[in-house]
Amino acid sequence: MEMFTSWRTWDEARAGLTAAGLDERVVATLERAAEAASRWHGDQRRPTGAPYLEHLLEALEVLVRGAGVTDPAMLAAALLHDVVEDTDATVADVEAGFGADVAELVDWLTKPPAAGPDRQAKRAAKAAYLRRLGDAPERAVLVKLADRVSNVQTLDRMAPDFQRRYYAETVTYILPMAERHPWFAGWYAAWRDRFTALR
Repeated sequence: MEMFTSWRTWDEARAGLTAAGLDERVVATLERAAEAASRWHGDQRRPTGAPYLEHLLEALEVLVRGAGVTDPAMLAAALLHDVVEDTDATVADVEAGFGADVAELVDWLTKPPAAGPDRQAKRAAKAAYLRRLGDAPERAVLVKLADRVSNVQTLDRMAPDFQRRYYAETVTYILPMAERHPWFAGWYAAWRDRFTALR
């Protein structure tokens, strides 16, 4: 199973984007997106304690180095996909900074708030969101698939109960979407084999 953890900083991502042949104007836009994401996410951390930007750069790396995506809006959306869900940023803020195309993708990727504060309400809201993604534009689906690759490639670093729940959720909702895209289908098949003990 290929890992996507080599773009830890913007400088590393920039080098990778340039090596992939992306136009310097696109790279400059992505740098602005990374800066905006860093500003909006602030001190937010991943469950491992790593800076949140690492997750966003991993999703970007998956799209570019793994799936071969060069669409600038999709790449910007990968960096901004959590800002509306997890920060004070709005879809209008994203549109003002990066245009309607990026904002629409981010909107599709934003999980609506749960109907209540308890765990069951949060899980129901997440399941509804993942089902809705089945109707999303394919470009939004590809960004979601990259987002989930970042989250599940190191699933073994999470608490055991979380591992089992997240594995089941990924198999139920994400793998059917991945089957429509050959590179992602292959990656997730290898991932499922690696984590088969969580079935």
